[in-house]
Amino acid sequence: MSTAHAILRSYRAPRAVLRRHLETGAGEERALAWVMAAAALYFVAQLPALSRKAHLDPDGPGFDALAGGAFLGTVLMAPLLFYGIAALSHLVMKLFGGQGRWLDARLALFWALLAASPLVLLRGLVAGFIGAGPALLLTSLVAFAGFLFIWINGLIALERE
Repeated sequence: MSTAHAILRSYRAPRAVLRRHLETGAGEERALAWVMAAAALYFVAQLPALSRKAHLDPDGPGFDALAGGAFLGTVLMAPLLFYGIAALSHLVMKLFGGQGRWLDARLALFWALLAASPLVLLRGLVAGFIGAGPALLLTSLVAFAGFLFIWINGLIALERE
């Protein structure tokens, strides 16, 4: 199954998608690839809003400086934070009887980040072209809800079943 097809299928059956990834041998190398791809896509999603901000505030920092800071935070630092969040989610699942491995928690979180990236890219376009307002709030909520749906179902599939 291609990654694009798996992402689309994750919105209908996230547990089945993650189980299939495990059956095909998903390991640490695939988890790292997922989190780095998600980080790169999230960085790209920020660029329209950063361009808008640089254009609307000519006295502020330029687009290059804003994009450099976003790259540092999104691509270089965020994956480290996501590893910590995955570890914390695994510990929380252990409190509630989770039987999974540390890797399972990472796979669930990193796949949810990657699978939610189309919604995050849409949110980035709305932030860049429309700006703050109800449309941005709605797309932000939809993107976050999509991410949570995939992540929670992934955790249940890999930690409970």
